[in-house]
Amino acid sequence: MRGLDYTALTIVIIGAVNWGLIGFFSFDLVAFIFGNMSWISRIVYALVGICGLYMLSVYGRISDRSSNN
Repeated sequence: MRGLDYTALTIVIIGAVNWGLIGFFSFDLVAFIFGNMSWISRIVYALVGICGLYMLSVYGRISDRSSNN
């Protein structure tokens, strides 16, 4: 479970960096690397979204840990 958490967190961070680049410089790194809305870039965007939703479960686990102490 811990490996999945770190993998998902890494993908979410990559997505956040990409959004920061878009916001500050109007530069989409994923589109630059894989092409504008190519099938690979769509998979990358989908993975970032899925991992973002998965990371919501971290909030539940954090509150469970804090209530156990």
